[in-house]
Amino acid sequence: MLTDIGTLIVWVVYAQLLYFSFRRQRRPRLLINRGRKKDIDALCIISNMSAEPVFIQHVVAELETSHGVVRVDVTDRTESYSDGDDNRDADASGPASEQSPSVRDGSHQGPVGPGDFVHIDSFGDLTRRLAQDGGFEMEGYQPQQGVVFHSLTIRIICIYGSEDLPVGAERCFEFIDRQPSCGLVPATWDTKRLSSWWQRKRLCREIVQLNDKDDFSSLHPSRT
Repeated sequence: MLTDIGTLIVWVVYAQLLYFSFRRQRRPRLLINRGRKKDIDALCIISNMSAEPVFIQHVVAELETSHGVVRVDVTDRTESYSDGDDNRDADASGPASEQSPSVRDGSHQGPVGPGDFVHIDSFGDLTRRLAQDGGFEMEGYQPQQGVVFHSLTIRIICIYGSEDLPVGAERCFEFIDRQPSCGLVPATWDTKRLSSWWQRKRLCREIVQLNDKDDFSSLHPSRT
């Protein structure tokens, strides 16, 4: 009887180890962080730490201001908001630019292999792009006419492996005034994973909304 009980305990522990290993391999893990610099000129880096490749389908940026929230689909790059910035592509040297043709082609959509990363422009470029779409006047990185920038949230919507529902990740960065430029720090120490059932259903609805609009750009009233 003691031998049978010991054998049962061993098999239960072994089954748990197999389950945890399987769940870890099937769970997507995406990181959003700053690269090369620590201020607003830092590159927005997306890293895939999952066991399988992910396909980035949409990249949504939200700029929370004192006059409302500007939400823009920044999957495709637009050159009009950064005229004269000829050195941006030169800063993308390294594995991200060598292994990601989607960046060179002007779109952030595409597959990212395990352990690989891409960047989606600098936080400064993203801020200016959202400010332009929101109709805010800018002097450098500083908004004018009494507008205050609170935070910049980056949300990724992607397809992981053979999963039917999309998965996502998002991270919020807060603005800190530092004249003549400004600082940008993460609001949390880690990237938030959007992989629960209700979060993935919400991402499905967001994809439908993105596909229904030719130019996804909106200004919502401030929540504060």
